[in-house]
Amino acid sequence: MYIPTFQDVLDAHERIRPHIKRTPVLQSAYLNDLTGAELFFKCENFQTPGAFKVRGATNAVFGLNEEQAKAGVATHSSGNHASCLSYAAMLRGIPCNVVMPKTAPQAKKDTVARYGGKITECEPSTTSREETFAKVQAETGGDFVHPYNDPRVIAGQGTCAREFMEQTDGLDIVVAPIGGGGMISGTCLTLSNQAPDVQIIAAEPEQADDAMRSFKAGYIIADDAPQTIADGLLVPLKDLTWHFVSNHVTDILTASEEEIVDAMKLTWKHLRIVMEASSSVPLATILKNKDRFAGKRVGIIITGGNVDLDKLPWLT
Repeated sequence: MYIPTFQDVLDAHERIRPHIKRTPVLQSAYLNDLTGAELFFKCENFQTPGAFKVRGATNAVFGLNEEQAKAGVATHSSGNHASCLSYAAMLRGIPCNVVMPKTAPQAKKDTVARYGGKITECEPSTTSREETFAKVQAETGGDFVHPYNDPRVIAGQGTCAREFMEQTDGLDIVVAPIGGGGMISGTCLTLSNQAPDVQIIAAEPEQADDAMRSFKAGYIIADDAPQTIADGLLVPLKDLTWHFVSNHVTDILTASEEEIVDAMKLTWKHLRIVMEASSSVPLATILKNKDRFAGKRVGIIITGGNVDLDKLPWLT
């Protein structure tokens, strides 16, 4: 297992710079007052495919040599990685095959199709996803770009924290959502080298809390098919992301479905931006644990903004 280094992050940033956005950092006086902390929101929902995953996907796609690139790329994803890998493959002009659960939001399927990705659907479980993908990859021969358990992907995601630290005058804590752990791992990789005093806290839905239980147990606990409105956080940790989580994460906090929706509404209203439920989990955990964050400078990574506007969680 190759563990990416900080040099891999620096190399990734140079490789992907022409293809991604340096996303803005926003603040809200209202949310600062509400939490008692000074919050800084890194808006990865402003990336062209609408999510941070374009960083890791682009690093993987543009890191392929010409021979490797001929067969294209392939992956399995609940949505955002599929969209971002399709986008990166489109930029390079190579094929992209993705396996997505039948229950993935239509908005995310539409984005994959718009960027030229070919979708094969599977049942909404980790087992079905991996079995279906094995068949697709055998047929296509595409380079497997795992949504998170891939050193190229983790190095790419690490560029987000690098930008974040450049855009803020120092942070005490960085909070990001955790599903499979790609963004958190990239954040750990960057901050442990660039700003080792910054605490890294992962935020997770109560109804998909396998990362928190793994963190407490000291080994990976994987749920096969959790159910939560935070559809981007349904997958379990793997060996590579577990390495970073177990060595560098300070804590993992959880929020209920109702708390996630409330935080989502607050950010839509007071930051005036579109963000998905998975991205509102960090604010939900901060509101739930105000004493933990009071008086601190807290960075929050808004991981994505791909939502199905006909199925917003407060309309169902």
